[in-house]
Amino acid sequence: MTLRTKNRIFFYIIGIIIMTFGIALTIHSHLGTSPFDALLVGLYRTFGLTIGSWEVVVAFSLILFNALAERKKPEFFAIITALVTGFFIDVWVFSTEAWIEPETAGMQLTCLLFGLFFAGLGIAVNLQADFAPNPFDRTMLVVKKLTGLNVSISRALVSLVLAAIAFLFNGPIGVGTVIITLFSGIVIHFFMPFTAKAESLINRSSANKQKVHIS
Repeated sequence: MTLRTKNRIFFYIIGIIIMTFGIALTIHSHLGTSPFDALLVGLYRTFGLTIGSWEVVVAFSLILFNALAERKKPEFFAIITALVTGFFIDVWVFSTEAWIEPETAGMQLTCLLFGLFFAGLGIAVNLQADFAPNPFDRTMLVVKKLTGLNVSISRALVSLVLAAIAFLFNGPIGVGTVIITLFSGIVIHFFMPFTAKAESLINRSSANKQKVHIS
């Protein structure tokens, strides 16, 4: 395994850990989550299992949909992202629910904004890793290809469908869903230059250490 690959895996795992902490905060805010997470929570409320388990089920469904739509082999490698993400969602939700209980509207909004911050940071770090494909993002690209629409509109369409399904299953759709949908892209874009710089510094530092070790 090359040094760069190890660093990419490191960014991949750290990004998911940070992102799922943010997701847990948005769930605890009780103001609404992203459409995708709202669907997971809605399925959990309706059928049981855990939120993280539904992450895997929904991701697998998206993988099959993408394969059928593009008439290609399923990207089962993408299930790795779902498994890791689902695991850490459950870890954060269960480990924080006892001490993160916002009672006032101000506390709920603060919890939501911190969740938006950490989720955006985690996604930016994960995108920098560019390790395993995300089924949701792949679906967005499939819709773009099939409809000829741009990325923003394709993402909005997918989010709208997920939000509608989440609503049917009593998912947490609310003002927080609107805030996350409108501002998550801005937050991710804000962090991207910093994550790129961090990766560059880590790669350079690792390469220097390797040279010293060899010499």
